Amino acid sequence: MIRSIKRIAVALVLLLMVAIGYYAYAFINFANNIQGGPESGKFGNLNTTPINKTEESLVPPKWEGKERVNVLLLGGDSRSSKPNEIPRSDTLMVASIDPVTKKAALLSVLRDTYVRIPGYGNDRINASVTYGGPQLAMKTVSDLLGIPIQYYVYTDFQGFIALVDAIGGIEIDVEKDMKYTDSADGHKFDINLKKGYQHLDGTHALQYVRFRHDALSDFSRTERQRKFLQAVAQKMQSTTSIIRLPKILNSVDPYIETNLSTTDMLKLAVLAFDAKAEGMASAQVPPSHLLIEKRVGGADVLMVSNQKKLHAYLQDLFKEEPADETEPAGGESSTAGGGAPAAAVSNDTGRGSSRR
Repeated sequence: MIRSIKRIAVALVLLLMVAIGYYAYAFINFANNIQGGPESGKFGNLNTTPINKTEESLVPPKWEGKERVNVLLLGGDSRSSKPNEIPRSDTLMVASIDPVTKKAALLSVLRDTYVRIPGYGNDRINASVTYGGPQLAMKTVSDLLGIPIQYYVYTDFQGFIALVDAIGGIEIDVEKDMKYTDSADGHKFDINLKKGYQHLDGTHALQYVRFRHDALSDFSRTERQRKFLQAVAQKMQSTTSIIRLPKILNSVDPYIETNLSTTDMLKLAVLAFDAKAEGMASAQVPPSHLLIEKRVGGADVLMVSNQKKLHAYLQDLFKEEPADETEPAGGESSTAGGGAPAAAVSNDTGRGSSRR
């Protein structure tokens, strides 16, 4: 009897070691495959020499593990890109976590915000990745928000679809009927969703987070994006997703690029799991009460009325108790920071803009 128990114990230990080895191999393989840099990956062919060569360095600050970590999430739109061409930046978001308090925040950076892009002068913020890749985008967003941006994670439409499908889709309440057609891409990314609580696979989830053809345009779209990513984060923290993690990583591997080292990726993954998605703060930046609508070079852009107040706003947001500040998307309401001006809808002109 004792001998049988010992055999079972040994078998269980061996099984556990195999499982740990399998997960470790999957994670390390994934981490190695998605690591990019200025001279490699999706942005390796980009000429990042600035017009003004006297501008400051784009080397991101080092994360020591004890201070707040900020990750720039870049969503690329490569539908009309040519081979080796840098995709347009369709989405800019910042995921921020305090490793001490375990408080997390998800910030949507309005892509038509008119800012100074180091080395290139003033332009819409979504042009920064086209000019100088993720490093320039990190620096530009950091300057705007007044916070260090240590890392970036880049993916495109196909990467988003693959992630949602890999975790088994998402249950979400679609606030309104959403319909839009575009023949430019052969109708591959047309939008056709019905109002109501429903299960969305990757393709339909992309339709949900891309829809912007209503009164508030990008203001309501960024609300939906934060709402959906919070739902994704919650599902990623579920036991089922953890068990399926190797398969999930393998599915999204071809579509993701980051400057996270394997060690920092592991530390950040543990921290993200501890920072429960249910308590994540959510906000549009710049908030609407600090936005001014302007017309520059024939294009509508958004400017920050007071950058010091923007920085103070974010510090106050980080200090608050975790709470979902996102109001239901799709109505005439806004995110944290006041109502969005309905007239603040940009057109298709301007460098680096993606308005589909």
